[in-house]
Amino acid sequence: MKRLKAGALQLVTFIIVVIALLLSSFLILTHVHKQFRLQTSHVIESVRLVDQGVFYTLSQSNKIADTLTIPVFDEDYKSLKSKTSFWGVFEQVYAEVQIKNKTLKKTALVGSQQTNPKTALFLKDNNRPLVIVGHTEINGLAYLPKRGIKSGNISGHSYYGTQHVNGIIKESQKFPMLDVSLQKHINALVELPIGNQKEVDYLDINANRKTVNSFSTKLKLVYSDKTIVLSEIELSGHVIIQSDIKIIVEETSKLVDVILIAPSIEIKKNVEGTFQAFATNKISVSENVKLDYPSALVLYGDYKKNDLYQEHILEINANTQIKGSVLCIGNTTPDNYDSQLKIDANVVIEGEVYCEQNLELKGTVYGSVYTNNFIVKEGGTTYQNHLYNGKVNSKELTKHYVGLVLDNRPKQIMKWLY
Repeated sequence: MKRLKAGALQLVTFIIVVIALLLSSFLILTHVHKQFRLQTSHVIESVRLVDQGVFYTLSQSNKIADTLTIPVFDEDYKSLKSKTSFWGVFEQVYAEVQIKNKTLKKTALVGSQQTNPKTALFLKDNNRPLVIVGHTEINGLAYLPKRGIKSGNISGHSYYGTQHVNGIIKESQKFPMLDVSLQKHINALVELPIGNQKEVDYLDINANRKTVNSFSTKLKLVYSDKTIVLSEIELSGHVIIQSDIKIIVEETSKLVDVILIAPSIEIKKNVEGTFQAFATNKISVSENVKLDYPSALVLYGDYKKNDLYQEHILEINANTQIKGSVLCIGNTTPDNYDSQLKIDANVVIEGEVYCEQNLELKGTVYGSVYTNNFIVKEGGTTYQNHLYNGKVNSKELTKHYVGLVLDNRPKQIMKWLY
């Protein structure tokens, strides 16, 4: 009888222990589930807030490099801030949200929305009409000088079209200007050594042939006072390559979202990538190059007549495709009869061409052309404000295209960075 009671007591004790374990497990599971649900809620809320931070910043006219604290109408354990800076010719918006001890960061590349209707051509009024020759085509809204547009003749070739402009024609008045902050940024970019910045890590590309650097981390700089040859190398992200002499981009390189800065830049045949290139003397783009969106080529500097010691030209050779922006920035002179921006036949640019000097256009632009002056050199003769076989068609550019920041246009996200 005593043995039976002892066995029953052991059984009851065992059952109590099992029930206690089950209850403990249930309580732990409930707590874990509650914590998981809370963390999931925080993650979802963080994503929502960081996106809100980026889009809120787009709607504000805050200064570049200023940090903006965005009010969060909720618990005081949440904070949201953003910062706007430049990455090349485009703006970069960085947003950071903190919920308790969890932080989420997000960076977007930003540009301007297109006008409605989209501008095909804006030609500055230099008291000369636009003369079109050959198989020239202009499709879309065109801003032209007061003296208008007419057909012409070059080397026996007349204008073969039936209509000068397939679209609305308006009189060009104020030439669209780049954002003042952007102009200052480009000037600093090409004139000042990037290495003067405090937030820079130097990168040895001889030791590191493949580098991916997040935009939320410190800038990596490849610098040399000699020519830099980019061959059999992969560079992506928050990286600047700067030479005091020249940068040569070989076909075997893979460049994504990086910036190149040098007096002279040469992009060899068959190069493919997505990058921005800034030069003060010359940019040469060889045949069969393909630059994806959002790329940019920028020639920066004033035109100086009879300067025998340096070239000043951005030339894009045949069968090349560029998705993004091509810019020639700087003062010119009335007696400038040279091409500062030369786009060869069979070149296709999807985006914008912005030229404050002389543009020789023989290729095709699906998007917008803003230029101070057209020029044609044919048979030993120079033709001012002539467009010969060039094609501009804003109607073929996707409505989702986001490009240069011009004239306080509304801003939009170009792409999310990493």
